[in-house]
Amino acid sequence: MELNGVEIEDTFAEAFPIKIARILITGATKRWALVAAQEATGFGTSVIMCPAEAGVEKVVNCNETPDGRPGAYIQICTFGFKSLEEQLLKRLGQCVLTAPTAAMWNGLPNAEKQFDTGFKLKFFGDGFESETNIGGRKAYKIPMMQGDFIAEHGIGAQEGIAGGNFFIMADNQMAALAAAENAVDAIAQLDGTITPFPGGIVASGSKVGFTNYKFMKATTNEKFSPSIKAKIKDTQVPADVNAIYEIVINGLSVEAISKSMKAGIEAAVMIPGVKKISAGNYGGTLGPHKFSLHGLF
Repeated sequence: MELNGVEIEDTFAEAFPIKIARILITGATKRWALVAAQEATGFGTSVIMCPAEAGVEKVVNCNETPDGRPGAYIQICTFGFKSLEEQLLKRLGQCVLTAPTAAMWNGLPNAEKQFDTGFKLKFFGDGFESETNIGGRKAYKIPMMQGDFIAEHGIGAQEGIAGGNFFIMADNQMAALAAAENAVDAIAQLDGTITPFPGGIVASGSKVGFTNYKFMKATTNEKFSPSIKAKIKDTQVPADVNAIYEIVINGLSVEAISKSMKAGIEAAVMIPGVKKISAGNYGGTLGPHKFSLHGLF
């Protein structure tokens, strides 16, 4: 199968279950909403070593937020609800409450699972906080030096999916990078997914376990490493490919991840120099969710 003259390999991306909380952060301007959102999602690329996977889902306009200010949705993902609640308190308390003009709102108000994160953060007010209602939402006003910090009472969470992915293979690094940037920009227009790696792009695609170093939980995916393709007997790097970037996608549902994968691939193949689109899997041993690349189209 080809798309815009680029081969789409007949393979699948393998993904696994994860718990996801979704938060809306607003600010006086888009810039300050994004500053708080980016701080709150820092050190959130991979649960291999990070305490959570996290990222900015999308930016929204003033008419889409409870307080009529620009905002950004973020997602925070961990394997368990207990650890997710801990991450919410730490990240929202240290990175959003401290950010100029920021406020925090429930991004999943209808989810069955609700954490009382805003209620717990209100104690920073040391007894000077007060309850309020904004846009029909129960929230707290926490007095601070800049004015009041607004925190909605609850933050919703649900079962989600992590690890949807595709590989962009190109004849040079800058073509692969431009294609990956195109893909991330396209995904950022959609609801329900994040691309948690730096700038949404994975430079260090890995495999579970090791070939040589037994103390490592994950190591470089040598079969997809162009610089050593001549040394690897079962390399998966085509002869005309010299750079590969991976896009990893977490999301609220199978449908959301499928839409984002499709949009990302369609955007990537528009860049000259892209030779092939593939995906990462472990034959079904990593997780129960399988996203067929051909099935997306």
